[in-house]
Amino acid sequence: MSSSLILSSSSDLAPAAAAAAAPALKPPYAGMLDVVCRVDVVLGTGSMTVRDCLKLQRSSVIRLQQLAGSDLEVQIHGVAAARGEVVIIDDGTAIRLTDVIPPPDTEPPA
Repeated sequence: MSSSLILSSSSDLAPAAAAAAAPALKPPYAGMLDVVCRVDVVLGTGSMTVRDCLKLQRSSVIRLQQLAGSDLEVQIHGVAAARGEVVIIDDGTAIRLTDVIPPPDTEPPA
């Protein structure tokens, strides 16, 4: 059985900051600027048997395939969109993007 450890978040950007960060879009897309997207940050992946899943309890440790300190995958609606590293901001955590992944149906730039 394969599993992923996913941390979900909604955007903490203030509406004005989000609007400032968004590129200027022409009329057909302008109405989409306020659409809320589900953002998941995948901490790691691994596999275990159903037997091991049934034994899980508080304080159990699950081994992940990723190395400590490796970038986390950022998914938007389940599609890999970027990679990043964890940063601490005040009393919270955030992801600083280190790489943006091109959409799945596009060709790399020449």
